[in-house]
Amino acid sequence: MSTANTTPEISPAPVQSETCLLVLLTPMPQEQLDIVVGSLAATMPTENLVIAAPDGVSEALHPNHRLVPSPPAKASWTLTAADFVHAYELAQEHKADGVLMLGPNSVSLGADGLRDLARTVQSGAIDLVIPHYELPPHAGLVNSALLYPLTRALFAARARFPLAIDLGLSLRLAERLAGGASRFVSLNQAEAPLWPVNEAVVAGFTMKEISVGPRSLPQPTAPDLHTILPMVSGSFFADIEAKAAFWQRARKTPPAQSRIKTEHTASPEAAANIAPMLQAFQLAYTNLQSIWSLVLSPNSLLDLKRLYDSDATSFHLPESLWARIIYDFLLAYRLRTINRGHLLGALVPLYLAWVASHINWTSAGVDPEQHIEAIAMAFEQEKPYIVSRWRWPDRFNP
Repeated sequence: MSTANTTPEISPAPVQSETCLLVLLTPMPQEQLDIVVGSLAATMPTENLVIAAPDGVSEALHPNHRLVPSPPAKASWTLTAADFVHAYELAQEHKADGVLMLGPNSVSLGADGLRDLARTVQSGAIDLVIPHYELPPHAGLVNSALLYPLTRALFAARARFPLAIDLGLSLRLAERLAGGASRFVSLNQAEAPLWPVNEAVVAGFTMKEISVGPRSLPQPTAPDLHTILPMVSGSFFADIEAKAAFWQRARKTPPAQSRIKTEHTASPEAAANIAPMLQAFQLAYTNLQSIWSLVLSPNSLLDLKRLYDSDATSFHLPESLWARIIYDFLLAYRLRTINRGHLLGALVPLYLAWVASHINWTSAGVDPEQHIEAIAMAFEQEKPYIVSRWRWPDRFNP
């Protein structure tokens, strides 16, 4: 597990006019590989570009480019520890100054977004380049409900997609991430996700978010929420625990970047899909009281009782309640209040309640991003709650 940096000061990243960029691609059909390579070739001089792909790239179609093989990689819906180790090893081998990691389905990235990612990494002025995707209203909700608000509240970072499938890294950040990733690989956990935003913030490295437009994100082979949510939240909670000395200090979140707002149309039909989610929440409310009562504050349990008694059309989980629920689960994970597997499993029906509430709001005409921003603000406002409970876990704040 990655740990907080103890170096008191980090010098700014050196700015270079010309850098060699390593682009690490994941397995994809040959025709898609050729499209991505062609798009990259239009962004910068070929002598500044090294392209690595596990399945190889047609040299006949790209005779003027430095095409190198990369270690065989297992297709994944997210970047893994093994990916970060391979990225740094290849960067060293080919004397690259920066790394652009492109995940599965990278052919769906628009040419402008791909160009902006590559050129920002190549500039040498930024340590972490992270994309801002434009996704459908109800896509990426684990990110919207947990990862983004926690990252923003605890690490004062406006990274809308902390678990992005595409990343740009300076060589020094690639080295740092590879060091943490190698520990997972040595423990036969090569497919574990890493949290580059947290690592970059703790190390004092520079970060920039780039709007890349729509992107088709890969899906897990077996998209089972009862597997995915505990895996992602458990990994994220562990990283937050390792960096507790850092995030407990007050920090100012940078201002939001101005973005072109997409028009949102209310869709009352979507609300019809929440019935199974509410049934799962109501069943869990009956069966998981013994677990929830060990984790959640009395006030939160009382608020959940009110939600249990509400009908589907008026079902709205307050933003502040959701923030405290996640903070309480984070603390219970740290304290091992109960078996961690059981703990994270007990979070699933509460997450489904949040999704049902989110769909209700957006079906009524509330812009999805506006609601997600309200969630993130609630996490920021409730940060004193988790800091207090982290230091004095036996006390519930009134």
